[in-house]
Amino acid sequence: MKARTVAFQGEVGAFSEAAAKRFFGKRASAVPKKSFDDVFAAVDKRTSECGIVPIENSLYGSIHQTYDLLQEYELNIIGEIKLRVVHALLVNKGVRMNDIRYIYSHPQALGQCEQFLRTMKNCEVVAAYDTAGSARMIKAEHRNDAAAIAGVDAGRIYGLAALKTGIENDHMNFTRFIVVSRQRRIAVSNAKTSIILSMKNIPGALFKALSVFALRDIDLFKIESRPLTGKSKEPWQYLFYIDFKGSIRDEACRHALDHLREIALYLKILGSYPIGKTAGGGAA
Repeated sequence: MKARTVAFQGEVGAFSEAAAKRFFGKRASAVPKKSFDDVFAAVDKRTSECGIVPIENSLYGSIHQTYDLLQEYELNIIGEIKLRVVHALLVNKGVRMNDIRYIYSHPQALGQCEQFLRTMKNCEVVAAYDTAGSARMIKAEHRNDAAAIAGVDAGRIYGLAALKTGIENDHMNFTRFIVVSRQRRIAVSNAKTSIILSMKNIPGALFKALSVFALRDIDLFKIESRPLTGKSKEPWQYLFYIDFKGSIRDEACRHALDHLREIALYLKILGSYPIGKTAGGGAA
């Protein structure tokens, strides 16, 4: 798939940039943004052709902000990629393990390395907005008392040494990224479809929604719930995000969605896109 500009959250050397390069190829121009919201806004305002954001990590779970932004913006999911994530403890050259008093990284990365961090008893763990940004910060500030958790490629970019690599809780550490665009591209083979729906808060409502897939032997990949805010007149109302196998061009999926429209209060189709491949060595 081709794209001229791809917005991603973080600094140069972030895992999201690595995912963009793996998905689109090295010729695509990856444009760093401060926040996930900035990524969606760049695509919405057409300053970037596409955006790529993490939506789920195999160890730490869902990235809820991404789910909320999919509801807020009228963008389409056109692809996904699963990236193997390898974390490293990065320091300025000459800094030893005993010198470290502060460790900086994105909260997701800190959670993925929780077991290692428990061994660093004399260190304060500090959440930052980005993995690569943490590496860039300790380099720019010449910090001899601090380390960053990021990928080894970020270490190479910012001239840092890796004291230890593979510090994630489990080496089966993968992050799933989605690609969003204003354009709608519908995959017809090896496809996955993502939707958002809300139901009446009555007994059996969710069961009825899920039964439209079960009756047609449609495989569900994932169900995620998020609070319904702003429009709800009472608390504990939810939106449900569902990923299922198939395309909206498939007859069974089309009938399932028609059935859902009859019983759901709200239904939004986020996209039908190719099931993503797994890219190894996500060390950026």
